[in-house]
Amino acid sequence: MAQPTIEDVSSIDSSESSSPAIVMIASGTTPHALGFAPVGVVQLGRHITSGDFTVEIDDERMSREHATVEWQAGGWRIVDLDSRNGTFLDGARLAGELHRAGDLVLRLGHTVFVLVRDGRGHLAPREDGAAVIGPELSRAYDAIRRNATQESDTLLLHGESGSGKELAARLYHDTRTPDGPFIAVNCATIPEGVAERLLFGSKRGAFSGAIDAVGYLQSAHGGTLFLDEIADLDPAVQAKLLRVLETRDVLPIGATSPVAVELGVVAASHRELRTAIVDKQFRDDLYYRLARVVIHLPPLRARKIDAARLAVRELAAVDRRLSAHAKLIEACCVRAWPGNIRELRGAVGQAASEALAGGRDVVKVTDLPPHAGMIAGVEPHSPQSPADPGAPTLDKTSVLAAIASADGVLSVAARTLGLHRTQLYRLMEKLGISREK
Repeated sequence: MAQPTIEDVSSIDSSESSSPAIVMIASGTTPHALGFAPVGVVQLGRHITSGDFTVEIDDERMSREHATVEWQAGGWRIVDLDSRNGTFLDGARLAGELHRAGDLVLRLGHTVFVLVRDGRGHLAPREDGAAVIGPELSRAYDAIRRNATQESDTLLLHGESGSGKELAARLYHDTRTPDGPFIAVNCATIPEGVAERLLFGSKRGAFSGAIDAVGYLQSAHGGTLFLDEIADLDPAVQAKLLRVLETRDVLPIGATSPVAVELGVVAASHRELRTAIVDKQFRDDLYYRLARVVIHLPPLRARKIDAARLAVRELAAVDRRLSAHAKLIEACCVRAWPGNIRELRGAVGQAASEALAGGRDVVKVTDLPPHAGMIAGVEPHSPQSPADPGAPTLDKTSVLAAIASADGVLSVAARTLGLHRTQLYRLMEKLGISREK
């Protein structure tokens, strides 16, 4: 499957006011992108009504009047209307009614809805073949475009592994210096002791075996240097990089005179660099020079509709005859996907192979690998049944990230982590995390 390009990015008007939306993303094995605003008490079922908006849904496993949804006091009030096949919220069967904040996944029969707090970009109809990069990520990209000017020569990206940091860096480059070179460097893979030579270059005779070599900074002249995982860069090299950013001069190892360069520098890290500063692992002066513009890229678990659309696209890339069962779409939206897009694509591709091997053209949730989308150390379990009583080993960062993604709603965070709510409570107590919002 081809990687998404800059042209795939949908532009979202940042001036548009934020309001909630309900998006139907699948019915049966057919993907959809039907978004509508919740007006009063929304009737969901084979007949959907929201204010003047009405639509009929062909899903025999859904009751005609299955459930109601209402946006109320900054959250969603969901009521199951004694439906014959149940209402499932984030993978768990709903008993009666519930009020919950955040972005939620709702499955009624074989139809899947996503309830989103910020409906910007979700209400406009999409054309077939539209981008997999949806409104949440597009808002970050719009900010990159606005700041990719000749005067703004640095950009700092924060994002988890697999969240698309290099694609964001290329967007900055294509907006600012499209005709120049784009040089991508992963600082975490540079062997110890050679970062200075690779970045700044060298002159023959500067050290044993030294040759005339142009470094990455000179190679990026007139374009962009992308430094991924910059927190892993040696502190001594960080000081020299800061000087280049301040003076626009590069001094190769062994050289007596500097070389002038003009370039944009995009730095990225999955770690919080302010924490690295406190731990004396990153220079504060370099941070402040890089962080004139900071963009946070949302993880896939915060882009639930994108997760569903990515899954559908990945199945089509394997075999166009394949389609996704509603429970597979539900799982793709609900699971944490700590490896983000990279992990989801691999897992769905493997599920597609399982279905084809079984002679089926409908890919089921059971075709996914057992640990797909789960936080490392968490044993998969059915969301309809309690998890094992012993809480698995999770670090504090993973737990805090899940709680933040769930807007502090601990029951949602627990499902994201693959835990029962009481397991999460015990784990938070063990890790010293307060349950106060």
